[in-house]
Amino acid sequence: MAKQAPRSADTPLRRHLDGTATSRPTALDAFREARKTFLAGDRVDMQSLARSLTVDRATLYRWVGSRDQLLTEILWSLIEPTIARSRRAHCHSGPPAVPGQSPAAAVMNEVMRAVNANSAMQRFIDREGDLALRLLTTKASGFEARLIQLIADIIREETAAGRLRSSIHSEDLPYVLVRVMESYTYIGLITDQHPDPDRSARVVNALLPGGKDSCPEAE
Repeated sequence: MAKQAPRSADTPLRRHLDGTATSRPTALDAFREARKTFLAGDRVDMQSLARSLTVDRATLYRWVGSRDQLLTEILWSLIEPTIARSRRAHCHSGPPAVPGQSPAAAVMNEVMRAVNANSAMQRFIDREGDLALRLLTTKASGFEARLIQLIADIIREETAAGRLRSSIHSEDLPYVLVRVMESYTYIGLITDQHPDPDRSARVVNALLPGGKDSCPEAE
């Protein structure tokens, strides 16, 4: 009688090698799934999200905190890389990429246009305007504080490089800029007007005039 081959031990490694291992979802999976839902223009629903991950709601809340906290992280994941890309494109030595604008102003204006052009963001504002205002413009979340700090870094570096010269105190300027951005982004909720990036750009350009090193005529 032929001997049977010894059975392999049923270990996680064996299952991975056999291709039969099942991976358990993580907090990062929950974030990615919620972000995908948001970018599709749909409402992020915690119960539906938990069901799609095959976990209970208690586990989901333990992973990501409240729905507000999850949405805040999604929103931050959208604006932070947008600012970073614009910063790399504009904040450098040499003639300004956008004539008539300081590099700092070009960054702010480009970010404003990106926010207003983001259909998922606009659908969120239209659908949950009160929540959007609370998460993005108040201390209810850390979003605004992080944004002010990020802009403060840009202001400090551009001023030190000689490409920015504003008459507004550097401690006040980041807060003022964020408030300008917010006012024009959510103008539809405040005054029922349509957002107009050109209007906000005129204000931003006045607040962020170029220094001697950002003016071609100064060469």
